[in-house]
Amino acid sequence: MIFGAHMIIYSKDATADRLFFRDILGFPSVDAGQGWLIFALPPAELAVHPAEEDDRHEIYFMCDDLQTEISALEAKGIRCSDVQEARWGLITKLRLPGGGSVGLYQPKHPTALALTSN
Repeated sequence: MIFGAHMIIYSKDATADRLFFRDILGFPSVDAGQGWLIFALPPAELAVHPAEEDDRHEIYFMCDDLQTEISALEAKGIRCSDVQEARWGLITKLRLPGGGSVGLYQPKHPTALALTSN
C-alpha cells in the first residue's frame, strides 16, 4: 500500500535550500544524517497535465490567502514574483537560495486535500 510521497528538489546549493525550508517556510524535519534534512510537508495533492515532453515536474505550495503569505514572506526578506491570475488560481514563485524556484498559489478549484485527512 502506498502511504506517502517523497519529493526531491535538485539544487546547486542544497544546504542553503534546506535552511530556507526549515527557517523561512518553517517545515519540520528529521536529520537523515550529516545535516541531510528530510522535511514533513503539508497535505498534498497531485495533478497530471498534458505536455510535449516527459520528465518535467513542478512543485506548488497551496495557501488560503496568497497576499497574506506574500506579506509574511516579505517580512522575512523573501521576494516573490508578480502575482499571476490563472483559471485555476492566483500564483507566485519563490526563488530558492540555490537558484531554483517553487510555486505558491491560492487555488480557485476544489482541492482533494480533505480526501486523505482521516
